[in-house]
Amino acid sequence: MNSFSDFGLLPSLLKTLKEKRISKPTEIQANTIPMLMGGQSVVGVSETGSGKTLAYALPLLHLLKSLEAEGDSVTQAGAPRAVVMVPTRELGEQVSKVFKTLTHDTRLRVRPALGGMTLEQARRNTSAAFEVLLATPGRLVQMLEQEHISLADVRMLIFDEADQMMDQGFLPDSNFVVDACPKDLQMALFSATVSTAVQELMNNIFANAEVIRSKGSGKVVSSLVTKNMIVEDGKRWPLFEKILSQKVEGGTMVFTNTREQCDKVAKELTDKGHPCVIYRGEMDKNERRMNLKKFREGKVDLLVSTDLAGRGLDLDNVGRVINYHLPKEMENYLHRAGRTARAGRKGLVINLVTERDQRLISKLEGNKPPSPPKKISSGQVQKPKVPSQSRFKKMSAKPKIKPRSK
Repeated sequence: MNSFSDFGLLPSLLKTLKEKRISKPTEIQANTIPMLMGGQSVVGVSETGSGKTLAYALPLLHLLKSLEAEGDSVTQAGAPRAVVMVPTRELGEQVSKVFKTLTHDTRLRVRPALGGMTLEQARRNTSAAFEVLLATPGRLVQMLEQEHISLADVRMLIFDEADQMMDQGFLPDSNFVVDACPKDLQMALFSATVSTAVQELMNNIFANAEVIRSKGSGKVVSSLVTKNMIVEDGKRWPLFEKILSQKVEGGTMVFTNTREQCDKVAKELTDKGHPCVIYRGEMDKNERRMNLKKFREGKVDLLVSTDLAGRGLDLDNVGRVINYHLPKEMENYLHRAGRTARAGRKGLVINLVTERDQRLISKLEGNKPPSPPKKISSGQVQKPKVPSQSRFKKMSAKPKIKPRSK
């Protein structure tokens, strides 16, 4: 499929895409949209920034508008035809903006019921008739238990950014939501990586789903430039300041591994005359949203964060990612790197590398981790070989999908 017009989408959707100068579908869109249009349940695994939101939003809106055109409109209050589940309020607001753009001509109603907003606000949002519910799992379960929402008429259920729905309560919540929907439900799950939690979700809930993996899943995008800079004698800060002196187009996201590290780096930046904002857990949600808004609008060029900002946030203006502290897991690294070089744009990731990061760097280069030094007869220590540059290894074969048990 070389064009969105090849999918048979409604003219109103094609008109919006044309106005936004979106003409050629990405790989994940080309592979999943025809299946979703045909009623197939789908699992889509694709790198960050590859257009997963459009991959499900376009078929979803096409289905709902087609029903309306056939005289089958939504009339019952609090009874949506489609549900999109997102892990956080910030991501929910981000997805809401995409839908708002797409529904300008299609004229379908999207209503949020997200964690972080009050229950009363969520109730007001969903009190009238509407087509699409955008919800976080916990809030949706709460509203179902209190009978503020009915899912009896839902035709499509989407799990977006599923790899971020990591807490142990998510799987029971997901089962609860699925059981509240009709049995002939069409479902889709989209994720950048397949963590253990996502694998469990796929095995327990998805029946007869087609698993689609893009060629770039499990690796960084080709438009991303990566630089590894060695930290000598534990002196990160001089190297960090040298990197900051090299200006880039767009903002810079600085990643640390803990909240304490995040606060420490932000304070030192501020003390040394580098304005910045922070984005981490255990902080006031309104402050976090305001900080993200300042960074997104370019009022502040530096955002210091933990992995909380590494997952799913779509920020158009990120030209550079700096890993002040590298994560231990490849999955977290891929999410961080995915904040830049999105939607075909160029981007730069700079890693501050210490000896303890060698295992991750070896994985990034596609090599086995270096063996520990071996003692030789003279009492000297043999140094491990320095890994050579190479491409990422492909992810493992696609997971088995077991039918959902009732």
